[in-house]
Amino acid sequence: MEFGVFILAQQRGYHQTSRQVINNSIEQTVAAEQAGFHNAWYAEHHFNNYSLSPSPLMMVAHMAAKTQRIRLGTAVCILPLYQPARFLAEVGFADTVSNGRLDLGVGSGYQEFEFERFGVKIADASAIYNEFLDILHLGMTQKIFEYEGKFLKMPRSSIAVRCVQEPMPPLWITSGNPVALGRGVRENHNLFVTALLNGNEAIGGLRARLDKVASDNGKDLDRDVKFGFLRCAYASDNNAEIDAYLDCARFQRRISESLKYRRAQSEDGYMVKEVPSDTDPTMEQLRKNLPVGPINQVIDKMLEEISILRPKHIALQTQLGDFDQKTMLKQIELWGERIIPAIQKELARNPAAHAVAA
Repeated sequence: MEFGVFILAQQRGYHQTSRQVINNSIEQTVAAEQAGFHNAWYAEHHFNNYSLSPSPLMMVAHMAAKTQRIRLGTAVCILPLYQPARFLAEVGFADTVSNGRLDLGVGSGYQEFEFERFGVKIADASAIYNEFLDILHLGMTQKIFEYEGKFLKMPRSSIAVRCVQEPMPPLWITSGNPVALGRGVRENHNLFVTALLNGNEAIGGLRARLDKVASDNGKDLDRDVKFGFLRCAYASDNNAEIDAYLDCARFQRRISESLKYRRAQSEDGYMVKEVPSDTDPTMEQLRKNLPVGPINQVIDKMLEEISILRPKHIALQTQLGDFDQKTMLKQIELWGERIIPAIQKELARNPAAHAVAA
């Protein structure tokens, strides 16, 4: 079981500067490597405070110089917002300067606000994304290639900076669309999924959907597919700390939904207002749903979720809202010193208990 940190780089208000948010992301990555995490993942969003991570590949390249071992991932690059020739070259550069530590997560995007400002129709996102996947494979596996699609075209070309990883970095597919996930399964790519802030029932439903996607595409999920699970989790005996983390997680959900469903409000055209909704979970529901609480309780809940979903990778959301940076750095250290080793030990001791859905 691999563990990573997922760094969204959020700005909850003007009491946080963009410089502080980015520096926090850098510090969390360094702390994650020191704590023994396998991966650090960086989001991509634009034009508002939901995430101040406009280029995950730039973040990978920067962190490559500040780390030695941890794998550095994009989660995800929104492919329809890129120009393929430049993207391929930058992927090769990021993999080169990281000495082959790049994990390339890609997706089709969902925030119309972003697409409008890049001059791309969100209705075309899926089609562009699929053509982009074609080009990625060609550009990274062939010295010279060309492509003619409806939306994307490449004349006979060669990408100068080649990836260190052969034939290409691991590709991680993020989508709620079974068709997109199915293509990832068929082409032997990894998947990245989430149950958001929901509990065991939702995790069980997610497992069933993934089983169907794998089966529909001639694969066995456990045997043939590597997939990661994005999860909010926090270990502490301090209830105020837990509530602060959960409040930031709920903030993230509120902003994400307001952008996804085109109901975002802003008084100044930048800072998205945090508006409660009828679907908001209560703090009590979040405490029940998520691995939060004392260390042993978190370990037990994580093992329970692993037994249901059986992922190969878990990415913990560390930078959410305006959660206190010093406290989060200590949390990352705690996971590395105590929680991850305990989970790994139990999985090694009793693998059968976690190989069958609970």
